[in-house]
Amino acid sequence: MRQMIRARREGRIAGRRDLTALVSRIAALAVSLSVVGCATPPPASDPEALADYKATNDPYEPTNRVFYAFNDGLLTYVLTPVARGYNYVFPAPVRTGIHNVLNNLASPVQFANDVLETKPRRAGDTFVRFIVNSTAGVGGVFDVAKLIGYRDHSAEGATTLALWGIPAGPYLYLPVFGPSGVRDGVGRGVDTLVSPYTWVAFNGINHLNDISTGLAAVDGIAPHIDDLKKLNEQALDPYATQRSLYRQIRQTDIDAVRNDRRATVPDWYPQADNTVAEGPPPDSANMGHGTLPAPTVSPVVGNLRGQDSPAAAPQ
Repeated sequence: MRQMIRARREGRIAGRRDLTALVSRIAALAVSLSVVGCATPPPASDPEALADYKATNDPYEPTNRVFYAFNDGLLTYVLTPVARGYNYVFPAPVRTGIHNVLNNLASPVQFANDVLETKPRRAGDTFVRFIVNSTAGVGGVFDVAKLIGYRDHSAEGATTLALWGIPAGPYLYLPVFGPSGVRDGVGRGVDTLVSPYTWVAFNGINHLNDISTGLAAVDGIAPHIDDLKKLNEQALDPYATQRSLYRQIRQTDIDAVRNDRRATVPDWYPQADNTVAEGPPPDSANMGHGTLPAPTVSPVVGNLRGQDSPAAAPQ
């Protein structure tokens, strides 16, 4: 997310090449493994098993489990130690400030999705929040807009596509990014392209986006280290548990946006009976900070918290 005209041009080109290369590598790996990693459907003679297979909608489960094991290792040996160090070094107010800055930087993508979802009041909230927090909030460090009645919400490409009627498609577990689906993966890619920070570079290097991506990964995992540990220890099948939780969260988020018919802002203003006075429940299924479309995302395991969650966590 981030002097000469030539440097800017080279930076944009470099950003496009890096993004294209990353997407190409992941896509190629997924395709190559899916060729030999598809789950075999039960025979028609077992209608109960066949119905369960279709309901699960995870035809690439063998490949997905390979990626899950990779991500679990990344979580255990890289992200968790870094997140614990992050919690130890930075006090809770500092972590909250970092979280707020990441949310503020995500506002352009959030605003674009609010508009595409035909939610003008949500778009208005996002616009006001960005202006107020960028100025009175000192670049987004302090969530001043929330104090005056403009609460945060999440808006992402995956939810936008869902509201447009595009089906979710089969379940996917992506390297690094975690739980997803065909529709959600496309939505994440669109968010990445829409984000202005994808194309901002100085001297050919996208410093802002690189730094924000790293911070977002740590910010997403830091509050939930112990929760994730318990999930992996207590669940009979952590992969299946994450798959179920992810889908429930996604549907809850989609329904929250669809039913959000707020007629006025801010939230302290009198609301009509058919509006959502307090706003919808925090949307919580954005699957990747990559280029700042989803400030509450925890890579590897997906998102497990709402937008307003503080960055504090047990140390």
